Amino acid sequence: MSKPKVAFYWCASCGGCEETVVDLAEDILGVVEKVDIVLWPVAMDFKYKDIEAMADKSITATFLNGAIRSTEQEEMARLLRRKSVYLIAYGACAHTGGIPALANQFSREQILKFNYEDAPTLVKGEKTRPLTSFTEEGRTVSLPALHNVVRTLDQVVDVDYYVPGCPPTPKITRAAVNALLEGKLPPKGTVIGPDHALCEECERKDTKPDKWDFVEFKRPHQKLMDEKCFLAQGVVCMGPATRAGCEAQCTAGGMPCTGCFGGTSRVRDQGAKILSSICSNIAAKEEDEIDETLAGIPDPVGTFYRYGLAKSILRRKMNLPTNP
Repeated sequence: MSKPKVAFYWCASCGGCEETVVDLAEDILGVVEKVDIVLWPVAMDFKYKDIEAMADKSITATFLNGAIRSTEQEEMARLLRRKSVYLIAYGACAHTGGIPALANQFSREQILKFNYEDAPTLVKGEKTRPLTSFTEEGRTVSLPALHNVVRTLDQVVDVDYYVPGCPPTPKITRAAVNALLEGKLPPKGTVIGPDHALCEECERKDTKPDKWDFVEFKRPHQKLMDEKCFLAQGVVCMGPATRAGCEAQCTAGGMPCTGCFGGTSRVRDQGAKILSSICSNIAAKEEDEIDETLAGIPDPVGTFYRYGLAKSILRRKMNLPTNP
């Protein structure tokens, strides 16, 4: 009996999800013994043409991490969807957009203009943008084009399961792989991980007040914090609006949750949930005093939508072009 075929692929991401697979340590050896890895560009040499030549649905499962930003990434997502029985959005970028989706605050033109024309590190006078196609002496070289927006994997193709996190923990990854190998898969569309808020697993939860009364906010580097609940200290923590499953590693290490596991199944918009909670519990009642309190959160989008802007109600500015 042939072993199930598994593929790993990355799109717009940092590589941290690939590191998590390696972090399975000796468990990765057990996985390799049980599956046939047919695509893993970051670790082995594979050719895309070999994947194209495979029969549709011949890959048992593809773990795809990273958001969809370019034409090449969309092409690969569609190819791997066609070739795979199960397509798994692996990590925050594929799941909710991740850090790359913060680019949705700007148009494609703004991004290209700054990076290739206006950035202070550029040599003056050189304003050359990469071409999507260039021909010289009969040879043509092509580069992927950027879409106007960063999208989650399921905004491009149908997704079977989600493995959250930036990056997913080895424990969550192991659970996903074992469910696949043992044939004990949950219902389609399931986010593999606990479905309760991070606060329930946080060791600081006993110091979380029953009632908030925010008078000011400080960023983590501006305050010497103790072991109490971060919100009780006036430091924004996404824990109440974030799915558990990360083993509370950030809060245990002295840093507030930034929301990389996304919301639970009961949360429609992770950023809006924590934002509404914070704003409804500000002590000030006068507009100027409220503004003074909120001035302690200078980057609301980066704070409340650090990993989820592509999947949020906002998604992008309405005055941007509508084409991808």
